[in-house]
Amino acid sequence: MAKGFSLHIGLNSVDPNHYDGWDGQLVACENDAQDMHSLAQSQGYSSRKILLTKQATRNAVTKELTRLSKAMKKGDILLLTYSGHGGQLPDKNNDENDHQDETWVLYDGEIVDDELYNLYSKFADGVRIVILSDSCHSGSVSRDAHYMRTYGSEKRRYRFMPSSVALRTYLKNKKFYDKILTQQAGGDNNPKKKTFSATLKASVRLISGCMDNQLSSDGDFNGLFTGTLLQIWNNATYSGTYTKFVRDIRRQMPPDQTPRHYLIGKHNAAFNKQRPFEI
Repeated sequence: MAKGFSLHIGLNSVDPNHYDGWDGQLVACENDAQDMHSLAQSQGYSSRKILLTKQATRNAVTKELTRLSKAMKKGDILLLTYSGHGGQLPDKNNDENDHQDETWVLYDGEIVDDELYNLYSKFADGVRIVILSDSCHSGSVSRDAHYMRTYGSEKRRYRFMPSSVALRTYLKNKKFYDKILTQQAGGDNNPKKKTFSATLKASVRLISGCMDNQLSSDGDFNGLFTGTLLQIWNNATYSGTYTKFVRDIRRQMPPDQTPRHYLIGKHNAAFNKQRPFEI
C-alpha cells in the first residue's frame, strides 16, 4: 500500500551572522508549518517531520530530503511545505531567463532551486511529490506604497529578502555560493535543462504562494497563501482535484498575489485526478 511522508519547514527568523546582520523577522511561518503538519497527520501520513527556525538549516533540509528519497517507494506521496523568505542569487550557469536563481532562505544559508531540483531527482519512479511554498522571490517599493494607500498605516510584512540584504549576503559568502551556483553548469546534472523534467522519475507538483514577480504576505496566524489554502481545504471536506484546488484558492487571493501551479517530472494521470494530499 502507498504511504504518506511529509516534511514541514517554517522560519520566523534567520541567523544574522550569515545574512550580514539581517534577522528576517516574520510572525506566522512556524504556525504554517505546524498547521500543515497537522493536516498531514489528519490525512494519515505515517512519517512526518517538522523543522522550525533554528532547526531549519541547509544540512537538516538536505539530509531529510535525501533520507526520504531512500525510504520512499513507487506510489508513495511526499508533502513538502516551506514557509519563510524567498531570495535570489546571481545565475552563474545561465539556466535562468531572468539571470537569477531562486532560493529558500534557511536559517544558516540559502538553498538554491538547482539544489532542490537535484534532490527531487533522487526519488524513485512513481513517487508523487507535492510542494507548497509560501514565500516569494522579489519585491518592489511601489507595492509597499500601494498597501499603505489601501490599508492606511498598517505595516504589511512580506516573505522576501530585500535586494540590498540579498546582495550583502551574497558578497559576504561569495565563495560559498559561487561553488553551488556554478557546479550545475553543463552536463546532465543541470536541472534546468529541458531534458531534466523528462528524465525526473518522480512526479513533482509545485504550488507556490505567488508568481516570481510578486510578493507573498505574512500574517498574524498564517501566511496569506497558507491561510487561504486551509480555508478552502475546510478541515478535509474539500473534494476537488489539485487543479481546481489552486483555482479556488486563487479566487480568494488579492490580484497582486497569484498562486502558481506547475508540474515537472514523469506524467501521472492518476495523480492529476486525485483529491489534494490523498495517499
